[in-house]
Amino acid sequence: MTATVASVHPETASARSLTIDVPGWRGNIAGQHVDVRLTAEDGYQAVRSYSLASSGPGATLQLAVDRLPDGEVSPYLVDDVLPGDQLEIRGPLGGWFVWEPSLAGSVQLIAGGSGIVPLMAMIRSRAASASTSPFRLLYSVRNPDDVFFRAELETPTPGLEVTWAYTRATPTGWPRPTGRVTGDDLSAHCFPASENPAVFVCGPTGFVEAVANALVLLGHDPARVKTERFGGA
Repeated sequence: MTATVASVHPETASARSLTIDVPGWRGNIAGQHVDVRLTAEDGYQAVRSYSLASSGPGATLQLAVDRLPDGEVSPYLVDDVLPGDQLEIRGPLGGWFVWEPSLAGSVQLIAGGSGIVPLMAMIRSRAASASTSPFRLLYSVRNPDDVFFRAELETPTPGLEVTWAYTRATPTGWPRPTGRVTGDDLSAHCFPASENPAVFVCGPTGFVEAVANALVLLGHDPARVKTERFGGA
């Protein structure tokens, strides 16, 4: 279907979010994604999948895209696309990595970098539905300037706890040293396995695999740990 870019907003130095109007869009479940297809003047086409930061009914959706240095689609979406430009969208897609307000129980979200995008849709869906399910987010980024959706995450809604893990640089006086998320981080900041939370992990392949393996070692049910990854295997 043909979509029109309504607005763009910078998220970081290498990323921005796009609000897109899609006539006939019936909404989506938090955690789903879309395929975006670009067609060059010579007819060459490139298709890439992007998670949705929005959910629910309505004909407007939001993407948040990080520029890949060797990417074919992301540099255009981050650097060139303007309000009024049109994109080809297919979706919504995906039914496994999703959360709906009808689901009860604790929810643990763990994001690496731009992996926050589908998890943000879940956070927003929870707030919009007035769900009372307890949410925790552990968000790993390289430095404070790489945070997506900063304003929303720095003022979380009641029932949402946010923990930051910086891998390369921290704010002044930050108590946790820089470094990748460890089993100790997961033990300290995530719901314990005894609560049997629904866990959603999204980020680069290596990050997701390391976190998922550590969660299983901590006793989490593998069937309750859902993952979505991007990048090379």
